[in-house]
Amino acid sequence: MKNFYGYMRVSSIDQNVDRQKAELLKWGIIESNIYCDKLSGKDFNRPQYMKLKKKLKEGDVLIVKSIDRLGRNYRDIQEEWRIIVKVKKADIVILDMPILDTRTNKDLIGTLISDIVLQLLSYVAQAERENIKQRQAEGIAIAKAKGKHLGRFPSPIPDDFYPIYEKWKKKEYTLQTASAALGVTVSQFRTMIKKHNAKHKETT
Repeated sequence: MKNFYGYMRVSSIDQNVDRQKAELLKWGIIESNIYCDKLSGKDFNRPQYMKLKKKLKEGDVLIVKSIDRLGRNYRDIQEEWRIIVKVKKADIVILDMPILDTRTNKDLIGTLISDIVLQLLSYVAQAERENIKQRQAEGIAIAKAKGKHLGRFPSPIPDDFYPIYEKWKKKEYTLQTASAALGVTVSQFRTMIKKHNAKHKETT
C-alpha cells in the first residue's frame, strides 16, 4: 500500500512551520505522516528526517515544499535523492518546483531535465546557506571593529534593533539575517527580543 509522507524543516526553534504545514495538509497528507526538524540544513543528521527515511518503502511518496527545506548541502541533497528514488524506490515531490516530481517525466529527456534542475536548486540552497553565514560573520566583524559588546548584550537595547526586529517579526528576515544586519550573534539577537518583549509586557 502506497503511503504519502510530508517533511518540513526550519533552521531554529524560533521559526515556525505553519506555511509548510498548510501546504502539506492541503496536498492531502495526514498530520501523523508529517515530520518536522528544527535544525540546520547543513547535513541530513536530523532525528525526524532519519525516522521518516527509515519508514519509506517502494511506492511511497515524500512531499516537501521546496528543495532548501529538504537540505542545504549540494552533495548531500544529491545523495539523499539517489537513495530515496533509486535504492528505496520511493518517489519525491517538490511542491515549489513541479518538474521535480519523480512520479512523472520518467523518460530519458524528462530524467535529464529533472537532474539538471535538481543540481541547480541544490547549488542555490547551499549557496544561500553560505551567504547567510558570511553575512553573519561580516556583521560580527563590523561590530567588533566598532567596539560593540559581543558577550551577553547589555541594556539598553540599541535603537537600530527595532526596525530589524519588525522585519524579523514580519518574517522578512530570518534570525540569521536579522542578527547579521544588526552585527550580533543569533544568541544576542534572541536576548534582545526577550528583553524587548519583557519591557513591552511591563508597559501594557
